[in-house]
Order: sequence, then C-alpha cells, then structure tokens
Amino acid sequence: MPHAIAFIGASGGCGLAALQHALAAGHTCIALCRVPSKLSAHFPSPPPNLTILTGNAHDSSSVASCLVHPSDPTRLVDAIHVSVGAQLDLATRTLSDPDVCKKAAACVLAALTSLRESGGRTGRPLYTAVSTTGISKFGRDVPLGMLPLYKWLLGAPHADKEVMEERMAASGERVVLVRPSFLKDGARPETRIRVGVEDLVKGVEKKEIGYFVAREDVGRWVYENLLRQPDECQYEGKAVSISW
Repeated sequence: MPHAIAFIGASGGCGLAALQHALAAGHTCIALCRVPSKLSAHFPSPPPNLTILTGNAHDSSSVASCLVHPSDPTRLVDAIHVSVGAQLDLATRTLSDPDVCKKAAACVLAALTSLRESGGRTGRPLYTAVSTTGISKFGRDVPLGMLPLYKWLLGAPHADKEVMEERMAASGERVVLVRPSFLKDGARPETRIRVGVEDLVKGVEKKEIGYFVAREDVGRWVYENLLRQPDECQYEGKAVSISW
C-alpha cells in the first residue's frame, strides 16, 4: 500500500537515493528543499507523486508544511526521512554549519508537537535520520584502522550528530537512527549490506563493523527496510549501522 513520506535533505546522497526508490514504488513523497532546483534537476519529467516544497530544515513552520498527509489534512505523514549535512572544510576540520543536524532534529520535533497540539493532526510517523558510525555510547563500531581518521577529521560533524541522536532518542517518537560507515559514491547492488543493531536504551544487539558503504546503497537499504512499510518497522527504537 502506498504511503506518504516526507523527505528533508533529499537533493543528493543517501536522501536522494531513498527518495528515488520511494517514488519508483509509487509512494506519495513530499520533499522540503532550501534550493528546489537542486532536487528538480534530478527529475527532468517530475513524477506525479512528488511534491517539492521550498523551505529550510531549520525553520519549524517550513518543516511542518511537509509533515501533513497530502490526502488527509487531519493526519500526519506515515514516515519522515532526514538526511541533512554541511560542507566540511578539510583544512580547518570545521563545518559550514556546525549545528545542521541538531537544529533539524529540534525543528522536526517542534513541528510534530505543534501539528498535534495546535493543529489537531493525528498519527505517529516513523522518524528516520542519517547519522554516522563512530559515536555509539555502547562500544566501538568502526575498524581500528579508521579510528585516527574519525577522531582527527570528523570531530565536528560527529559532535553535531551526537546531539541529534540524543534529541531523537529522548523524544518519545518512533525513531530509527541510520549509521552508515564511511560514505563513498558508486552503488554495489550485488554486495551484501551488513547491518549492526543497537537498542537505544539497552545497547548492542548485533555488532557489524565495516569500512565503507555507498550513499546509493544506504538510500536503497533505508527505503527497503524502513520506509517501504513504516508501520511494520523491525528497527523502531534502534540505531542501525550499515556497511558493505
């Protein structure tokens, strides 16, 4: 059965790949974009089941506009997928926006609260977001050989994603944190994706450690395992590490 899915940050990378799979399967997709032309460039013939809204992931009213079910304004969408990020300056190891993920999480949660309390909307969408390996509180989930790179280069984005994860985990919403290994381009659909599972309260349930995974493969996995059937998600309340 088709679902209504909100995408925030889907103009490229993992988010775009997940969106493309959802559209191909016939789901109704609402994409919030700061620069809509970046997303529409991927769709020369816009699919009828795609609505692109102009707005900022750091503005709760903009976020709220994409969380209402298009065919039933009394309901929230069935699922929300957030895949936002900022440009990393390799020379200074700083981000163009060091709070990009934590602010997006705060806005999604504020929008959900507002739509329910002030707007009377009903529903508990599955809320998924792309995070990262290397920030688990329950043990190492990256190869030893990658630790220096993670510690030296990725301190700023990891600090941001840690707060995002904390906000989502404490929200009481139906959440899934997606933690890819080091991201690359170039899908490998023939390569098995290994999945580690961590309960957000109890800790590690299944450990998998890997070096790399493609953005396209992360998006495909997110669609197939989280967004395709958001009401029957086996990973609700979990953080999942994704690796080749």
